[in-house]
Amino acid sequence: MQHHVIVSFGKDREFEYRFAGGAAVDEARKWFDHEFMVLECDVATPTGKILVVDRILSVAKYAGDTRFREQRTWAEQFARYTAAILGRELIRVDVEHYSIGY
Repeated sequence: MQHHVIVSFGKDREFEYRFAGGAAVDEARKWFDHEFMVLECDVATPTGKILVVDRILSVAKYAGDTRFREQRTWAEQFARYTAAILGRELIRVDVEHYSIGY
């Protein structure tokens, strides 16, 4: 399966990743759990439960566009693991509006 992941921080701050194949879902979940803790992400949810989309959006937000620009290997891992968890071919992670679209 071909994947296309777009991570957007606003106008002129978009990062696109295209690749074939993917990663294991368990591996992706562990990676996001680790990055969520390392980046000290904080998500306020009414139920107290943090959904996978909240983890993806928070990791992108707390990492910031600088990490996506300067740490290509990390950014590619983010894209691969996002595709693995969500299981979609086209994914748009809109950090500015805190949403994920397909």
